Amino acid sequence: MRRLTASAAAVLTLAGVLAFSAAPAAAVTPKTPPLSTPWTSQVSTTNPLPEYPRPQMTRPDWQSLNGEWEFLNPATDGAGNVNRNAAPPLGQTLPERILVPYPVESALSGIMRNDNRDLMFYRRTFTVPAAWAGRRVQLHFGAVDYEATVWVNGVQVTSHRGGYDRFEADITAQLNGGANEIVVRVYDPTDGRGEKQPVGKQVNSPSGIFYTPTSGIWQTVWLEPTPVSSIYSVDVYANLANNTARVRVFTRGNVSGHTVLAEAMAGATVVGSATGGFTEFTVPVPSARRWSPDDPYLYNLRVSLRNGTGAVVDQVVNYFGMREVGTRLVNGVLRPTLNGEFVFQVGTLDQGFWPDGLYTAPTDAALAFDLQKHKDLGFNMVRKHIKVEPARWYYHADRLGLLVWQDVPSTPAFDASRTPAQIAQFETEAREIIDEHRFSPAVITYVPFNEGWGEWSLADTQRITNQLESYDPTRLMNAHSGYNCCVSKGDPGTGDIMDWHVYTGPDAPHPSATRVSVLGEFGGLGLRTPGHEYSPNGQFFAYEQMGSAAQLNDRYTGMVRDVRQLMTVKGVSAYIYTEITDVEGEYNGLFTYDRRIQKVDTNQVRAAHAALIAASRNLNAPVVLTLGHVRSLRVTTPGFTDRYLRHADSLARTDVLSTAGADPARQDASFRTVPGLADPRCYSFESVNFPGRYLRHAAYRARVDADTGGTFAADATWCSRPGLAAGGMSFESPSLPGHYLRHYADNVYLARSGGPNAWDSAAGFAADSTWDLNAPALWRSSVLLATNVRQSLRVTTWGHTDRYLRHADSLAWTEIVTSGSSALLKADATYAVRRGLADSSCYSFESANFPGQFLRHAAGRVRNSPDDGTALMRADATFCARPGVGGTGVTFESLNFPGSYLRHFESQVYIAAGGGDGGFNRPQTLSADSSWALAGPWAP
Repeated sequence: MRRLTASAAAVLTLAGVLAFSAAPAAAVTPKTPPLSTPWTSQVSTTNPLPEYPRPQMTRPDWQSLNGEWEFLNPATDGAGNVNRNAAPPLGQTLPERILVPYPVESALSGIMRNDNRDLMFYRRTFTVPAAWAGRRVQLHFGAVDYEATVWVNGVQVTSHRGGYDRFEADITAQLNGGANEIVVRVYDPTDGRGEKQPVGKQVNSPSGIFYTPTSGIWQTVWLEPTPVSSIYSVDVYANLANNTARVRVFTRGNVSGHTVLAEAMAGATVVGSATGGFTEFTVPVPSARRWSPDDPYLYNLRVSLRNGTGAVVDQVVNYFGMREVGTRLVNGVLRPTLNGEFVFQVGTLDQGFWPDGLYTAPTDAALAFDLQKHKDLGFNMVRKHIKVEPARWYYHADRLGLLVWQDVPSTPAFDASRTPAQIAQFETEAREIIDEHRFSPAVITYVPFNEGWGEWSLADTQRITNQLESYDPTRLMNAHSGYNCCVSKGDPGTGDIMDWHVYTGPDAPHPSATRVSVLGEFGGLGLRTPGHEYSPNGQFFAYEQMGSAAQLNDRYTGMVRDVRQLMTVKGVSAYIYTEITDVEGEYNGLFTYDRRIQKVDTNQVRAAHAALIAASRNLNAPVVLTLGHVRSLRVTTPGFTDRYLRHADSLARTDVLSTAGADPARQDASFRTVPGLADPRCYSFESVNFPGRYLRHAAYRARVDADTGGTFAADATWCSRPGLAAGGMSFESPSLPGHYLRHYADNVYLARSGGPNAWDSAAGFAADSTWDLNAPALWRSSVLLATNVRQSLRVTTWGHTDRYLRHADSLAWTEIVTSGSSALLKADATYAVRRGLADSSCYSFESANFPGQFLRHAAGRVRNSPDDGTALMRADATFCARPGVGGTGVTFESLNFPGSYLRHFESQVYIAAGGGDGGFNRPQTLSADSSWALAGPWAP
């Protein structure tokens, strides 16, 4: 882990320095940008971006070096070459003035030059406050693109390669007590000169989806006094299960004999503390308030470095959020989780370009603007695309509550050749990015590769992903966003995420057993906004043109609804819409490039997002089973999917069974779902052929028993969980959390993965503990009826219990039948109970006086029809028996219209589901009207 930048003490002479005109330069004045933002005019030329640059770890004293610097941008030689190692112009006034920290190519810098010179020098003087005497002075650079070398008072103090990560140097030894000179040499060829450095979307010749480059100093430069022995950085990771924060402190200087006191604070109140050394230790955070987009609560962490006598020699204040990310199965689908729960991640592609400052936002308010607008529109996530932002951007994401996918900036997109040194540099910069964002609760996912840009081999993509995942195992790894697209080498198969790009979309892959599914880019709906557009080459681009704001609103919200369907049908768990703002010639934004016009309606977009997020939260609930229905539990372990849980001699086991098997075995494998005997939020499974006996565990063996009292109710209660393996369901004992119903060597147990018993073996545990309940039960009726006997079906609705089902003119009716009724009426009201014509575990009713004719439904109406042997007739004439209302009588569910029951209404008989507004399908009396008593036959 690269934590400190070593200082180099190389004293240079002034011989051989570059020649240039020494004419005095005017004070820096920003140039007119192609588009102005609401903050362009607010930029200070004396103290730009004055906010504390590192809010994640603060000290009270610091000094900004932002503002006017001298500048030299040497011309190339006759062949167009530059000397990246040119000697610095020490002690000389440079010819131009530049406003730091705005990039050379930006209007705000006052230079606004993009002519491929690639070499530049910065110079200024500074004094160190007298109050800092006795302390070390650190010189910080937030970021310089790309290769920087720094001299202070003629001595080289550091060099650094990488345009997206910070670096620093201890310059104490070089200070002179008065005016100090600092000179910075920068070399930045962007995508030229064969450097193949990480550049993201910067190109020397911008067009399409690639933009104007950023060169030189583009983040804050500042000084900080520190003690001789001091804190360099602090990593904090939440442990929600224990309500603790894991803390590791990194230091400078000699800390032999020193200790660290870490105090977790809610505001100014200490809620937990611990003393440790320089390896990881834990700090209690009692009753921790969890960080999330809905409640982005941040704790403070005061860290004190104490010497051997206990005196505090250094102290910093950090912040942290109590949150964890991971993946788990939700309703049988692998999903990303935040604090253990799945919430759909709704985000945009945020590229972080500005028409006035390019990579550098004009002010801190501007920097926060895009994030605040994400919140206003109901997004809960943002993908920081192929760029890394200043530390304050992540602070705003942390405090506002926006999840962040952080891309690793790619090397040039369409050239796959790389030297070992270039590969090593890419990997070094990727690790630095991870190191700099360990503090952030908002950052939940890293994305090393995008659409194959700069990807040189699939094997290295896999290797790098695995290494970065090990480097920070507390976050998810999206190995390759858009591996289905463009110049990708293909699906790496590594990391936690499968990511497609589909324009305009939406679509996404099915998740696997180890990777969640996301739609990493889609959309790109373009709406032109004359007067608020800029393209360096005058050309404009969108993936799909919209004719009006209304059309854009309708199309976008429709896409959100489509994604909601994909969430349930294909298991997609996140999406990234392209994009939050227009960028140069690309006008796909929800806002214009200048941030002056919002193209979509806040209320409509926010409502669409809220509906999607709410639907995702509902998936976290235990899998709901329909009470009263019969279920068979089929094994899902590959190679054994023809086996079912059944009872034999009271013990639970698995056997190969099918609907063609013998009735007793099929009934042994069928259970009626009832509310959990010990917890109605869970379930109990009552034997179909032994009513009153339930599937329970005793001494870890699963069995079917009658209620024996004591712990029986708890032992016979099972809470449904998403399948531990992909698909299906798992059943956890509420009295023994972590223990699941598991088959093992033909028998069924209550098992805990990795436990002490043979059936607790971790091998195959997930699959063996996952059951398929979606297939039809081996025995569908939960009430067993005697067959080949005559019965009459009596109405049970209060006030009508003297009426019976009868046929007349081929239609089914109800009519009052008494001992004095005619023989014809009594015969019409009598049926022989037969095994179901379409399913032998259900029933059909054959007319007593018209043999060969059966009760069947057609267009909702029930009638008598002859068995013509067709599959439709036989399905229409088959009904599965269920318990009646309140345990009274029997209901008959249609085999081919599940959820529809035989019911009477105004003397006529129908099948009805109770979902209509009126008529025979009205719900008010469905339960009573669909319960029948099986009475003795009127025509024996």
